[in-house]
Amino acid sequence: MTKSVLLVGVGGQGTILASKLLTLGLMEEGYDVKMSEIHGMSQRGGSVSSQVRYGDKVWSPVIEKGSADMIVSFEKMEALRWLEYLKKDGKVVVNDHEMMPMPVIMGKADYAADIIDEIKKACHDVTVVNATEEAVKLGNGKVMNIILLGTIIKAMKLDNIDWDRIVRENVKPAFVEDNLKAIKVGMDLV
Repeated sequence: MTKSVLLVGVGGQGTILASKLLTLGLMEEGYDVKMSEIHGMSQRGGSVSSQVRYGDKVWSPVIEKGSADMIVSFEKMEALRWLEYLKKDGKVVVNDHEMMPMPVIMGKADYAADIIDEIKKACHDVTVVNATEEAVKLGNGKVMNIILLGTIIKAMKLDNIDWDRIVRENVKPAFVEDNLKAIKVGMDLV
């Protein structure tokens, strides 16, 4: 049975690194894994999405609308934007964090105040976390993405994989310990 995880965020939040680590861990566990990423205007703060599909045999990396088992959103507006991809009994983990898109900054659009409520109305399994704040508590605001990776690991029951080794082999040595702590924090949030 194929599982699908959609990671969405804004350029610079580490969405791609989190999805690559997830993919490496899944491959180590013996799953057939396909990953697709869309950068958009990621270097200018635009939308970024990464689709990870895994199972015994996966034919396509593309997650169709209504078929994602889980959406993990690094920024709350992105969660709302991608909700139509979630399957009926899917899970959403949303980082309660705002990054103003260019139209809002320029005064041409508004950033809705009730995004979390809208997400909760549309989906029955929503976990709201403040991964950004948790990362700051760890002393490194940049590990927010790895905290959110930890939420995927726990929610998708992938905690039997040797994530410590995956991190040690694929993250710059100076950041390994912070990332290992971040995974554990994320796992405790769901």
